[in-house]
Amino acid sequence: MQPFKTGLVLVLLAVSAPAFANTIVNVKLWDKDGVANPDAKMGMGMPANMSMATMRIKLDQTVVLAGKVTFEVQNSSKDTVHEMIVVPVSDAKRTTLPYVPNENRVNEDAAGHLGEVSELDPGKTGSLTLDLKPGNYAVFCNIPGHFMNGMWATILVK
Repeated sequence: MQPFKTGLVLVLLAVSAPAFANTIVNVKLWDKDGVANPDAKMGMGMPANMSMATMRIKLDQTVVLAGKVTFEVQNSSKDTVHEMIVVPVSDAKRTTLPYVPNENRVNEDAAGHLGEVSELDPGKTGSLTLDLKPGNYAVFCNIPGHFMNGMWATILVK
């Protein structure tokens, strides 16, 4: 009889244990009528007035728990293709990403590219799930010119 009671307790513990679900971060890719300023200097780590940005990435959460994180991405632009890339960064306030001026974009491989939602047409959605360890991460659009027009955000994983 004793083994049955022990087994019952184990079954009850297994049933009542919390399930670990993915954290979902809703991401909105936004631009002001698709206008990119070719001379903009609003990349990550640059001193700039971000209220003047013509393009942005908006995250509904900027702090999440380590583990599986799903980025649900929506391109809310009316006529511009956007994408979303995730890279680790050492310091969310001071890090600059490896920028290639003649291509007007970030060198994704040198930045430590972890994954992306590739080019999304206007109004389209996509998702990306990553197993993130504690640390800082940058989320950005790497369509030429978009990063320097303010299309980046940071997220802290605890």
